[in-house]
Amino acid sequence: MISDHASGAPIEIYPVTGLGEFGPGSDIAGEIIGAAERSGGPGLRDGDVLVVTSKIFSKTEGRMVPAPTGAEERDQLRRKLISDETVRILARKNATWITENRNGLVQAAAGVDGSNVARDQIALLPLDPDASAAGLRRRITELYGRTVAVIVTDTMGRAWRTGQTDVAIGAAGIAVSHGYDGSVDGYGNPLIVTDIAVADEIAAAADLAKGKLGGVPAAIVRGLRVVDDGTTARDLVRPVEEDLFRLGTEESIRQGHIEALRTRRSVRTFDSREVEPELLHEAFADALTAPAPHHTHPVRFVWLRDPARRTRLLTTMTERWRADLQSDSKTTESIDKRLGRGQILYDAPQVVIPFLVAEGAHTYPDARRNACEHTMFTVAAGGAVNALLVALSARGVGSCWIGSTIFAADTVREVLDLDGRWEPLGAVAIGYPTAGAGLRPPADTDGLVLEL
Repeated sequence: MISDHASGAPIEIYPVTGLGEFGPGSDIAGEIIGAAERSGGPGLRDGDVLVVTSKIFSKTEGRMVPAPTGAEERDQLRRKLISDETVRILARKNATWITENRNGLVQAAAGVDGSNVARDQIALLPLDPDASAAGLRRRITELYGRTVAVIVTDTMGRAWRTGQTDVAIGAAGIAVSHGYDGSVDGYGNPLIVTDIAVADEIAAAADLAKGKLGGVPAAIVRGLRVVDDGTTARDLVRPVEEDLFRLGTEESIRQGHIEALRTRRSVRTFDSREVEPELLHEAFADALTAPAPHHTHPVRFVWLRDPARRTRLLTTMTERWRADLQSDSKTTESIDKRLGRGQILYDAPQVVIPFLVAEGAHTYPDARRNACEHTMFTVAAGGAVNALLVALSARGVGSCWIGSTIFAADTVREVLDLDGRWEPLGAVAIGYPTAGAGLRPPADTDGLVLEL
């Protein structure tokens, strides 16, 4: 669509100097043509690309906002204007906001800018930079009979790169990108995903001639073989559905907070990878921040790291459970089926047994309040167990909370040689899931939430 200059053809860039101050009613085309045609100027030729900073259009299109000169009041107005111009905030750190505006541009402060303008003004970006570019291009043809391309620029940072560069936020009369898909390089390698943002490259190159402090808001780029395919700078904005990084920092964190609970699912099959001990310790530490009565820690996590001890415990529990089921007159087939559900605890890469430890519980002279105290500690310990499951899930680790140890408390304490007051609260099978399960849907609250 546009020459890649593989032949080494030169490209020339000329600053358009001698331009005065622009304001409402200024004829941008007339003033640029006049400045370019003055003695020693480059003039304008068919096929040139005229690159113009967006501030010119902000000044001529009524996008300059009167501002107080006091630092605090000016900053307050700036923050309000950023909010007004913003569709969504992607990140915010101290005074820097990374935002998306109505045109899909992601940049600092929604393009709200107090540089290179009078101290009593703040500039907003043109409402439609592509329309601004197209209007200037038409006006140049009307006045001068020349066919040029126009690029409107603004300065932006880039993800993963320090510093800023000019990019195209408006364009007319030029193919804004050049795709090399299907081409072959000089070594015979196919080019698959190479799509050059030509308009951005031109904008950045022209800024080398314009500069930031010299009062030169326009430049002429000459020597490109320009083709107009009808695209505009808006076509350089990546569609949301194709954007792998569409969420900004704040959005990602907020969504993570909201969805963390629903990432937890009961995972019953694990792959062979070992769960890193450091990761488990991190999850334990998170889980132990769960609320608890009387500033206590009513839960203990017993991590069965010794395979022999785990097997001995599970085998003893299985025999105990089998005896219980036989006393219930269950059939052999039914008993084997139920016991088979516990195989997950043999197979899981890791197993953790949570215990209720009511140390620090208050003692009352009556059984009712003592029972209430025990219930309060039980609820707190259960909250810590659920926090462990969520903390694991947030790290990509699956788990399944199984209640078997509750029915064999004496056996568990005996095999693990634990205090007789410790109450097992099930067992948690832990490992990396064999397949991603996605988010649990929100529960139907009908009949489960009562508003009184």
